[in-house]
Amino acid sequence: MVSRLPLLKAWLEAGRHTLKITVHESDKAIEFTLEGRVTGPWVAELDRVWVETAPQLGERALSIDLRNVIYADASGKQLLREIYAQTHARLIASSPWAQYLAEEIMQSNTTAC
Repeated sequence: MVSRLPLLKAWLEAGRHTLKITVHESDKAIEFTLEGRVTGPWVAELDRVWVETAPQLGERALSIDLRNVIYADASGKQLLREIYAQTHARLIASSPWAQYLAEEIMQSNTTAC
């Protein structure tokens, strides 16, 4: 009998190195829900999604749900700072890590002014 434990472990490891981006749109708002790691090639993917979405924002508010972000590297934080600086998006955070990330994004923009 073949053990499935290595396969399960590999699948779980792969999931830790990805970013899922979901965009929800309504008449009044656009929300990005981020899940996983904002790092490496996923920063470029988030930037691509942002560049495609930004022209559609218009007068709508932007929210970024960070509740399921488990890590953001320097380039990921920088992109989030840029998006925040352009939009003053509402950052949604509930875990200590996500709250820290949201505060870091917002503080970086207030000290730069």
